[in-house]
Amino acid sequence: MAMADVTVRGAGIFGLSIAWICARRGAHVQIADPFGAGAGSSGGLVGALAPHVPENWNAKKQFQLESLLMAEGFWAGVEAAGGVSAGYGRTGRLQPINDARTLELARQREITARELWKDAAEWRVCKADSLGPWVPPSATGYVTHDTLSARMHPRRACAALVSALAVMGVEVQPEAADQGKVVHAKGYAGLLELNEAFGKTVGGGVKGQAALLRFHEGAVPQLYADSLHIIPHADGTLAIGSTSEREFEDGKTTDAQLDDIVERARTAVPVLHGAEVIERWAGVRPRAKSRAPMLGAWPGRDRHFIANGGFKIGFGMAPKAAQVMADLLLEDADSIPEGFRVENNL
Repeated sequence: MAMADVTVRGAGIFGLSIAWICARRGAHVQIADPFGAGAGSSGGLVGALAPHVPENWNAKKQFQLESLLMAEGFWAGVEAAGGVSAGYGRTGRLQPINDARTLELARQREITARELWKDAAEWRVCKADSLGPWVPPSATGYVTHDTLSARMHPRRACAALVSALAVMGVEVQPEAADQGKVVHAKGYAGLLELNEAFGKTVGGGVKGQAALLRFHEGAVPQLYADSLHIIPHADGTLAIGSTSEREFEDGKTTDAQLDDIVERARTAVPVLHGAEVIERWAGVRPRAKSRAPMLGAWPGRDRHFIANGGFKIGFGMAPKAAQVMADLLLEDADSIPEGFRVENNL
């Protein structure tokens, strides 16, 4: 067999996306993950591709904007190649406005969204009763509606990438020897390894719990209410999440905190009462010290690279992160923004 140009260690969303872009550019790629694709936090349920608010603009928000705008073409290409859908849809997002101060702030964001998002998407204030039955209750009678947010099913997205890569002759293997340039994209476990390698804390994990309900509402916007993401998926299910637990003993066990989330969602969106909970999920999301994705060369380790720290926005960041990592790996072109570098966490 030919030697690999790129070895990707980790088959979560960052690892699979980087492998996909590199393979499409003609590189010979191998992927190694002893637990299989999407075994960690990338195998979750929620899939809220939601932007940061359009204000206090910075490199992280610009990177996320560009990635969210790339997402439709990215996932369409994956599905066309492998025949498996990620359940992607740019369906937008609704958020209730519950007090006068928040209403004033939302109207200011209408203006900044036009300045920052240009013609790519809108953030607007709408009367809740003008949007039909699928709308969260709002104390002021108003909601924000952004047209940039999108949905996808994380688990199905990983399966779609695996299928597309297989068509190109790239399989996820339990283990493989280092060949070519090596990308370490191992999520939470990888951050723990990096902490040991650098002798300091560069990242850690935040546990999240989510639920999947049997509820079919069609291609309607996702909701963000009572600090919860409520995502109607394309397959007739609806995801609710999630907790943010910095302290935990078992990263894969659900508990009463998830029961509370489900009840809060039903209070925020009463139409969900009676919908059956068909799956409960927990996982640990990788959070870099800088809170931004950690991308780039491994300092002091030639031909080794790091792609980690997607945290809650890894799926939304993945298309752009994969592009800049492929540029770096295959063309030695460094377009990683300041704040995203490995050194920013050291």
